[in-house]
Amino acid sequence: MLLHKGETLFRQGELGPLYHIKSGMLKIIRLHEDGSPILMNIITAGETIPHHSLITQQAYHGTAVALVTCDIEVLPSQEWYQALESEPEKCRDIALLLQNKLRMMQQRIDQLTQAAPIDKLRKLEQWFDQHISPATLCDVLTQDEIGQLIGLRRETVNRLLRAKAAESALKEASV
Repeated sequence: MLLHKGETLFRQGELGPLYHIKSGMLKIIRLHEDGSPILMNIITAGETIPHHSLITQQAYHGTAVALVTCDIEVLPSQEWYQALESEPEKCRDIALLLQNKLRMMQQRIDQLTQAAPIDKLRKLEQWFDQHISPATLCDVLTQDEIGQLIGLRRETVNRLLRAKAAESALKEASV
């Protein structure tokens, strides 16, 4: 199945199949009781989601929205869980999937623990560049979402992005 930028794969609270992301990138947004959205996770190619339902089915914890065009394989729940029962090696595959997700989360923690806000932003841009180049971080996320990912206020992200743009323009002018 092809999912285009901005389209929703599933919604928070729904129950449904699992999905394998062949290509593309998704964001997982969770709505709080007051209706405010919080960016919870970024899903990249090669992942099978939702992670919390890989062994037993649960309702979707958030809403999945495509950040870029995605090629997604639908994995019907009943078939997925039956395969786990009859093919124990699939459990190893799930363990490897979760291991890779933990490693990604470690990278995210490295981004958050940078002392200088500009370093947090640079690390996040570098990580995104690995997955969506030639698109940029600002092509797929709002300043508010960028701030949520690196623990900064939207205003700070805005200031940092303007300073980077001014620095780039100055470098180009001097060449």
